[in-house]
Amino acid sequence: MLQDWAKRGGTNPLNEPPPPPSRARSGVTANQTEGRGCEEGPQPIAVEGAGPGSRRAAAAGSPRAESGQRLRGAADKSCMEDPAAPGAGSPPANGNGVGNGSGKGKPVAPKGREAFRSQRRESEGSVDCPTLEFEYGDADGHAAELSELYSYTENPEFTTNRRCFEEDFKTQVQGKEWLELEEDAQKAYVMGLLDRLEVVSRERRLKVARAVLYLAQGTFGECDSEVDVLHWSRYNCFLLYQMGTFSTFLELLHMEIDNSQACSSALRKPAISIADSTELRVLLSVMYLMVENIRLERETDSCGWRTARETFRTELSFSMHNEEPFALLLFSMVTKFCSGLAPHFPIKKVLLLLWKVVMFTLGGFEHLQALKVQKRAELGLPPLAEDSIQVVKSMRAASPPSYTLDLGESQLAPPPSKLRGRRGSRRQLLTKQDSLDIYNERDLFKTEEPAAEEEEESAGDGERTLDGELDLLEQDPLVPPPPSQAPLSAERVTFPKGLPWAPKVRDTDTLVGLPRPIHESVKTLKQHKYISIADVQIKNEEELEKCPMSLGEEVVPETPCEILYQGMLYSLPQYMIALLKILLAAAPTSKAKTDSINILADVLPEEMPITVLQSMKLGIDVNRHKEIIVKSISALLLLLLKHFKLNHIYQFEYVSQHLVFANCIPLILKFFNQNILSYITAKNSISVLDYPCCTIQDLPELTTESLEAGDNNQFCWRNLFSCINLLRLLNKLTKWKHSRTMMLVVFKSAPILKRALKVKQAMLQLYVLKLLKIQTKYLGRQWRKSNMKTMSAIYQKVRHRMNDDWAYGNDIDARPWDFQAEECTLRANIEAFNSRRYDRPQDSEFSPVDNCLQSVLGQRLDLPEDFHYSYELWLEREVFSQPICWEELLQNH
Repeated sequence: MLQDWAKRGGTNPLNEPPPPPSRARSGVTANQTEGRGCEEGPQPIAVEGAGPGSRRAAAAGSPRAESGQRLRGAADKSCMEDPAAPGAGSPPANGNGVGNGSGKGKPVAPKGREAFRSQRRESEGSVDCPTLEFEYGDADGHAAELSELYSYTENPEFTTNRRCFEEDFKTQVQGKEWLELEEDAQKAYVMGLLDRLEVVSRERRLKVARAVLYLAQGTFGECDSEVDVLHWSRYNCFLLYQMGTFSTFLELLHMEIDNSQACSSALRKPAISIADSTELRVLLSVMYLMVENIRLERETDSCGWRTARETFRTELSFSMHNEEPFALLLFSMVTKFCSGLAPHFPIKKVLLLLWKVVMFTLGGFEHLQALKVQKRAELGLPPLAEDSIQVVKSMRAASPPSYTLDLGESQLAPPPSKLRGRRGSRRQLLTKQDSLDIYNERDLFKTEEPAAEEEEESAGDGERTLDGELDLLEQDPLVPPPPSQAPLSAERVTFPKGLPWAPKVRDTDTLVGLPRPIHESVKTLKQHKYISIADVQIKNEEELEKCPMSLGEEVVPETPCEILYQGMLYSLPQYMIALLKILLAAAPTSKAKTDSINILADVLPEEMPITVLQSMKLGIDVNRHKEIIVKSISALLLLLLKHFKLNHIYQFEYVSQHLVFANCIPLILKFFNQNILSYITAKNSISVLDYPCCTIQDLPELTTESLEAGDNNQFCWRNLFSCINLLRLLNKLTKWKHSRTMMLVVFKSAPILKRALKVKQAMLQLYVLKLLKIQTKYLGRQWRKSNMKTMSAIYQKVRHRMNDDWAYGNDIDARPWDFQAEECTLRANIEAFNSRRYDRPQDSEFSPVDNCLQSVLGQRLDLPEDFHYSYELWLEREVFSQPICWEELLQNH
């Protein structure tokens, strides 16, 4: 091929490749070189009624086909307008059929290509996104996490809290400030505050609660800098916990949740504002500040603080005083809010507190990795090779290919006729897999010089087409091999002559009689074989189902994760549906509906804004409010899934299946069906109004400059954090589940996910590529051929599995199956697991019975401490009111 270029007048074919043939004549569009054209444009996702019919309808009028037609029409028009253009009816400029290949003809800019370039820019938008320096973790910085608790509408309440504290403090302590008191005096004052909380008057109780909140906020009136505010906030929170403040506020929270008067008044109001949730917001703010400050670990913490932290974690994890864990109380608040019974609940504060409580009690990602290593050691499994999050931190983000790069690669690509000859010559000599390997090695963008042998082979077999060779991809994997190998395969199948029986084998693991290379291959395969904790748990569960009597009852350790799952078990579907409802209402792509829940109850002021600046401030506050809700829900769901999967695989599958049944997959895809780059770089924050800055400085006058004076970061941390969490959540729901992978295909997730690759952040790109990898075999040959850049990125960044034929459609898993049966089987296994482990009491036929009268009467029963108060009622209900046929009892015994 290089010799042909030299004959046509090219001086240096390697450095100055000739232009491609006229696209108007050949019919090859620029979309076919890479497939990044109009396919990445916005496509509405049809969550309802999406199916194969809608896919065919969308394909019939796809923007990809329309762009190809417009491009060919533009190219024909440019050739008609300029007679000197190649392929326009007049002879080429250099007279050799190549146009301006030698550089002697008049250079003409192809207008069709310019039209396509402008159209491409409009559809893709700007791709000049810088690499985002983002460090993924459990949460954002300490100050940022505290500031997100408050909305900008709540800023005037900081002054109210300070006034309530100073009025109460002056009546108790004379001539001193809080920071000047000794620790014993501070404890005595806190005890007095807790005593004054136990009053009947609602107004007096609220004032005292505001004074406690001012202490938890860091007594900012006596501080000079933001660092001092954060320091004293942490100090005061430890002091408040040691004096029993959290348990006192927990009782007050129970009272407010059960306050039917507040619920009924909120239901009667046409518009709920921030004033309807004042008491709840004060209580939840104090509890959130205590959890967040105590959760934070620092090397300078004293032994007393570390002991208090572990004690606090234990109190939140386990049921104290015959009560449910604190996380379950917050879950019940979420369901009550979504059911419409308590629309005044400050749902953002509830979700933030729930997320931090789950993170504090179960552990973050680093603790989760340590638990995984410990559990693998207990099961006798080899240790983990790496930590996924740490590996991703060392990866670099991939740059989306620019338009000029695509043109250069299309120019360097050999003509289609050469491709046909080169690949068609070996069709009869290769099996199906070999042909796929050859196609994989020699893609359409290869620029190396072809070997002489391939040139000779292509000369004798030039009439074969690339499509004819690639038809192997669409053949059924069970069809017989080509006719040239039929006799050989027949000899292998038949058994030796003279023997009436075909040979059998039972031991499938033996390698006796096999050649040495097979032994080495099996050894290599076993070295890289990965046995997960889930595989061991499933195997143990199967054995317990088969032999329930011989193996006995399973000993389940009472871990915080196990206790949380037991408490969530029977109401878990309602919890998941409630979280997804709130996530849908907070998504930026959601439209306002009359039947949707109102998540703005704790951000809307009593009086609506009058001026334009007030409206701008409220708009920023509302967008920020929604972003924080998305962040908390995405992180909460991801933590629950990861901890439940480590605790037991069927607990994870139970939560996952209810998320899938509640349409979590199309909901996440709908979230990403937007300009995700704009969402990540959104600036919905006002730095001068953020805590603790707003407590140190006087609030500035509301101007356009003060509203626009945000941070100088190139991205919004919480939005990028939310996007990565949602992608990880989607990956966990669909991993190794063919039925759910088909949902990604049916909902046309490929173009939606490909648009997210414009964000140059390694971790986000990794999980996008993972989601694209699991569905490549279902997307068809044309999609894989048109998206070679994406396929290359998957090959470079995603983990490879030896038996996963993800790049081709010849896997048997790519064929239609009864996916409903797969989900039903999984559901049956989950129900069997929950029934065996958590249903009490068990079947009476298998329960041991003591028939000895003396031993039964001699048993010592542990009675409740208050049993003697209700002893007479118990006798009346259990003994005297029960009909007993004494004659029949005596006859039988």
